Amino acid sequence: MQDIEYIKGLLDFIQASPTPFHAVENMSEQLAAEGFECLREADTWEITKPGRYYVTRNDSSIIAFSIGSDLSKNGIRIVGAHTDSPCLKVKPNPEIVKNGYFQLGVEVYGGALLNPWFDRDLSLAGRIHFLNNEDEMCSALIDFEQAIAIIPSLAIHLDREANKNRSINSQTDIPPVIMKLPEDKKHKQATPEFRKVLLKLLKKQHPELKAARVLEYELSFYDAQPPAVVGLHQDFIASARLDNLLSCYTGMLALLKAGDQANCLLVCNDHEEVGSMSAAGAMGPFLNSVLQRLCGTSEALARTVDLSMMISADNAHGIHPNYADKYDDKHGPILNQGPVIKVNANQRYATNSETSAVFRHLCDEADVPVQSFVTRSDMACGSTIGPLTAAEVGVKTIDVGVPTFAMHSIRELAGRWDGYYFYRALREYFK
Repeated sequence: MQDIEYIKGLLDFIQASPTPFHAVENMSEQLAAEGFECLREADTWEITKPGRYYVTRNDSSIIAFSIGSDLSKNGIRIVGAHTDSPCLKVKPNPEIVKNGYFQLGVEVYGGALLNPWFDRDLSLAGRIHFLNNEDEMCSALIDFEQAIAIIPSLAIHLDREANKNRSINSQTDIPPVIMKLPEDKKHKQATPEFRKVLLKLLKKQHPELKAARVLEYELSFYDAQPPAVVGLHQDFIASARLDNLLSCYTGMLALLKAGDQANCLLVCNDHEEVGSMSAAGAMGPFLNSVLQRLCGTSEALARTVDLSMMISADNAHGIHPNYADKYDDKHGPILNQGPVIKVNANQRYATNSETSAVFRHLCDEADVPVQSFVTRSDMACGSTIGPLTAAEVGVKTIDVGVPTFAMHSIRELAGRWDGYYFYRALREYFK
């Protein structure tokens, strides 16, 4: 695979994955197309060697793996990422009418950088649970697929200090404007029922499901502007949800190219951006449950874990030229100079000298440049699924990621070469 093919596939994947549900659906389809067999947690598993399989939980987390030999003798090479990104989620009773405008109440999901959400073309997607004509409960994914909303900024004429100290109230300032309500003959405006709007779209996008009534939903607003390669020399990738769909896609590609003779596993968890404490998150039992079923006994599991390693793949902070003083002088990663090993003495990252040495050697073998990131000693450090998985499973772990600007913004920026570099390193790892 060449870098142009990689980039096209990445941008198509991100565009088709506005929510974790869509990301897992798209990954499932690609894995199935490459011969991976779908498993259900409720079924009895009959795993053959060699064999390639995947299993999902909550429609928003996925584990895919290939088993080629005895796990307790050879261990398993794991890559972990997360499917979720900071966003605005629609509340259960969202309808708001002010001055004849119809808006939707939203809740901020994760540590979103809110300013860039203003004046963007927004669309809406997610999962819906509904009753069909036979009164059976079903679920389906929907996507409005076009700009249906916007959060307009307050004009600077009405807030002269906006460029100095404007703050954002997440309750009152960010409900997106959906439409101007039409007036009837009596000059009255009827508030639309949001669930009826969803039912109409559901029937249009999934007519075969015979939807009759929307019960509940999990819907997120997203940037309708598609991903793009940008820069005078096309040096960068600009897109929503680079954190962390880039890692999900890259890990999946590496797994698809690994064949069925090696012991390899990719886990992509939901809910990382809100702490991972859920049934589908990294603090939940999903990965450990799958490993226990593959190993069979606690003895075999302990032996497997001791021989295994995990690469926790999550984007890193690239040094921003306008804010260079926010970084450690010796540990400011540069875009397009390779994946980044993330280190923190207080275990906010799970990297240690052993796992770091292994990854550096992998990059040498793959002819890939590699960098290091350590946050300033006088600043707090973020975290990933790496320490959580290491603590839950006991597996040796390293935190690695592609350097990025504007992390947690509605539109982030990465180097066009770094994702491809990371793919080559993960290919070497899975080999």
